[in-house]
Amino acid sequence: MRGLGSRRKGHIGRRTQVAAAGAFALLCVAGASGQATAAAPEPTSGAAAVVSWQADLSKVGSDDVNVRYAAGDLKVHAKGFHPASDGAGAGYGTELLSAHGLDTPVNRVRADLDAAVPSGADVVVDVRGRASDGTWTEWRTAADGTAAVLPRPVTQVQARITFDDPTGRAAVHGLRLSADNVARPRSATTATAAFSSTVYATREGLVGGTTANGHVIKSNDHFVALPSRRGLSPNGSSAYSVEVCGPARCETAPVWDVGPWNIHDDYWNPSATREQFKDLAQGLPEAQAAYQNGYNGGKDGSGRTVSNPAGIDLADGTFYNIGLNNNGWVTVTYLWTGDGGGSTGTSFPTWGSGVNIRADATTDSSVVATLSGPTQVNVECQKHGQTVTYDGYTNDAWSYLPDYKGYISNIFIAVDDQWLPGVPECA
Repeated sequence: MRGLGSRRKGHIGRRTQVAAAGAFALLCVAGASGQATAAAPEPTSGAAAVVSWQADLSKVGSDDVNVRYAAGDLKVHAKGFHPASDGAGAGYGTELLSAHGLDTPVNRVRADLDAAVPSGADVVVDVRGRASDGTWTEWRTAADGTAAVLPRPVTQVQARITFDDPTGRAAVHGLRLSADNVARPRSATTATAAFSSTVYATREGLVGGTTANGHVIKSNDHFVALPSRRGLSPNGSSAYSVEVCGPARCETAPVWDVGPWNIHDDYWNPSATREQFKDLAQGLPEAQAAYQNGYNGGKDGSGRTVSNPAGIDLADGTFYNIGLNNNGWVTVTYLWTGDGGGSTGTSFPTWGSGVNIRADATTDSSVVATLSGPTQVNVECQKHGQTVTYDGYTNDAWSYLPDYKGYISNIFIAVDDQWLPGVPECA
């Protein structure tokens, strides 16, 4: 359970993970010579000035995985380590760097990585941005001379460095980040809701193991794994969460691991922006296509024969809570996707774990969903209901969440006001 600090202030995780390439030489990720890459759009004459900063690699902490900083270099700690899900190979490690605040909004980020990367190892820099409403963009790779163009302007930028280094000899000497604002084509499309799809779920288990974001799996745990690092939340964060609905009920759970099968299959994204397997339809996991239709020769992205069509792994607590006793089909909503067009209301952060959403503004009404940890929710309206006291707070106000078709006590909305500002009373 998060305490008062998490309730009152939006938490920015300090750091998390992913992959790259190269001969044993000094790399400049943003400008590798001889590489033919698709150029990012150039700034218009009115574009904001470029802002640059040097990342501090020395602050290795609890939200980093299997990395160490010594003698001016960032390296993997143990070259044999891999996450429990085995979504990545040996030599996996990741550092989530401090978020960097900016005075003016930006939407394009370039990473200049100074690193020695031997043959057989990869080092990748991913970036994401935090908008003024507190939401994060998905992670995007900034590498090989191509800047990452984010989907919307942001005022904070965060980077993560991920090693896939079974040699144990890759060394990152430094990282410099640059950001500016670039004109983007205007879209004539209407606003969209968060994307949903029906996929096959498997139980992760692996109690005692470590996930891709550094979480140590415990009995009756609540989180999910998706087969792309683009939607991986930092340890303890619910920045990227899903609503997963099974035979009994729905649960909202954070994405804390990578898998099943693939690590670059963000199938929830449109085909044009999908990291790999762009010829597959949105919502169709590569593993499902391989298992059912022989796609990619029936293999996953690593060349393994796919033995089930899984597109999501569920921790034990989530698996059984939604009513599964065996692996099976579930409906998943990827809550960070879309642009809010399918919902009405205002976005707010929550705090606390195991927070129930109920059919009405009373603890006697049925539970329609559960928030396993802090996340963002869309509030349509609020009303007075049963008075609730929890963790030293008392409030009779409840907020209606249209995405869940239920009410949450305002105690668990992470703002100071008992009655949410700017939110109308429910009719």
